[in-house]
Amino acid sequence: MADACFAHPRLAAIYDALAPDRTDLAAYVAMAEEFGARRVWDIGCGTGVLALLLAGRGIDVTGCDPAAASVDVARHKPGGHRVRWIVGDATAYSPLGVDLATMTANVAQQITGAEDWRRTLRAAREALRPGGRLVFETRDPARRAWEEWTREDSYRVTEIPGAGSVESWVDVVEVRGPLVTFRWTYVFAQDGQVLTSDSTLRFREARDVEAALGAEGFVVEDVRDAPDRPGREFVFVARRPGWPRA
Repeated sequence: MADACFAHPRLAAIYDALAPDRTDLAAYVAMAEEFGARRVWDIGCGTGVLALLLAGRGIDVTGCDPAAASVDVARHKPGGHRVRWIVGDATAYSPLGVDLATMTANVAQQITGAEDWRRTLRAAREALRPGGRLVFETRDPARRAWEEWTREDSYRVTEIPGAGSVESWVDVVEVRGPLVTFRWTYVFAQDGQVLTSDSTLRFREARDVEAALGAEGFVVEDVRDAPDRPGREFVFVARRPGWPRA
């Protein structure tokens, strides 16, 4: 099930306005260019920001996400017709022969179950052409990012065209081993409606990620730093073995 911030139509409609800084995606656009990717599968595409950036560069993009409301927002954006949109997770549908598969932001960490994680990696590998790459980010557990997820640090009021003034903040609900659950609260000044969205992330050690990738037939080609969060995240570049097709 998708979190409410992506699945609730009212929240999906304001998601981009509440998180307008997507400079984190520049690294993924650069890697698509670095690897010469002509076909990309954006797993957990959300409201389609990366998919549309890539499609605007002439890349054939498929975006999938289990949150129908977010996919609907993406589909109706300028240039939305250039992307193939799928409602579902990575195991529901996978395009074949892609050069690059991506999972940006929290997507990889939101796959908390061990079997779901294995199935997602397996689906990505099967979709990639020989020599194709899977790229995703995951936070370094040692940095304990959740300790900064407080109402005091996150509270803000955002003026959104068509939606009016929206208050938002985050609180950590529970930390249980590698699983961290947090709740976003949204208050709409227009009508006083209060909506909440609970999310759980799994904080994986780098060695555990490498082991999982290896078990599904990937070769870990590189573990990079995240330009927007230096020293706080791992960016994995994993390759499906084999020679690229001519």
